[in-house]
Amino acid sequence: MDERLIVTASPHIHDSTTTRSLMGWVLVALLPSAVASGILYGPQALVLMAVTTGACVIFEHLYCVLLKKSSPVGDLSACVTGVILAMNMPAGMPLWIAIIGAFVAIVIVKQLFGGLGYNFANPALVGRMVLFLGFATRMTTYAFPAACADTLASATPLSDAVDPAAVSLLDMFLGIRGGMLGEGCAIAILAGLVILLYTGTIEATIPCTIMGVSFVLSLLSTGFDLHVTLVQMMGGGLFFGAVFMATDYVTSPLTRMGKIIYGVCVAVLAFLIRNFTGMNEGMSYALLLGNILTCLINMFCHQTPLGYKKPVKAKKAAKAKEPATAGQGGAA
Repeated sequence: MDERLIVTASPHIHDSTTTRSLMGWVLVALLPSAVASGILYGPQALVLMAVTTGACVIFEHLYCVLLKKSSPVGDLSACVTGVILAMNMPAGMPLWIAIIGAFVAIVIVKQLFGGLGYNFANPALVGRMVLFLGFATRMTTYAFPAACADTLASATPLSDAVDPAAVSLLDMFLGIRGGMLGEGCAIAILAGLVILLYTGTIEATIPCTIMGVSFVLSLLSTGFDLHVTLVQMMGGGLFFGAVFMATDYVTSPLTRMGKIIYGVCVAVLAFLIRNFTGMNEGMSYALLLGNILTCLINMFCHQTPLGYKKPVKAKKAAKAKEPATAGQGGAA
């Protein structure tokens, strides 16, 4: 009988939380955005989500079968990747291109690096970026809701062709504009954030840091123009990325201080890319760079072991003993 002592990091705390339960709550939190996408962009949005989710599950299962490994599809992580990947595409994306994105996300980014817990970046994020580099025209051919205003019918709100001052904040909040599926309806994203926070699936540190720093930077850059600042905040994938992608357990820091540093880095990078490059939407690149920096952040913002006490330096220890020794000598 093979008896092995399995040693893991302390403290050894057990609870009922599982990967399946966490991923299940993420799917529930994504439901408002999925419903909003179906209402705004029609059945083609729901079909796209179904195809990417099914492709992610099939690719993960087939990969594990070919390598004779146990299939982890029951943990629902592949389903989460599929839905988030679809949310990062326009509604009119050809399905065969969406399947390529699912292959990149699951096989190349996730499984080839060892599976869940070993990927260096968010799989859906890399899948989106590969599609954007390989099929730029398709990824920027946005669908527009039927109720979309004429001022937004030719370009997204962050486009240079659109005057931010003329954009309706209510339309932005409700998602009546062109863009990717997940970035449209701000109220649906915020509803998902409330669900994730209420269920304890994520902490508020990362999304609040990203949104807060982005708001301050945008407000300063627009000369304290609140209307334009809110348009920039709700435009693009800032909200969706901060809530559903930046908070990925595997690719975000472990400690609270690390999460704050991570959030600040992502917000600053997104602001710089948006304002000082030719790309109006820089959240994806900012998130990827943030994922890469996570390992370095964890090195400097590591967890303190339970019961750890900072060692007293030798000089301080010697000084602490001097008065007691002098007192004993005087008494003698």
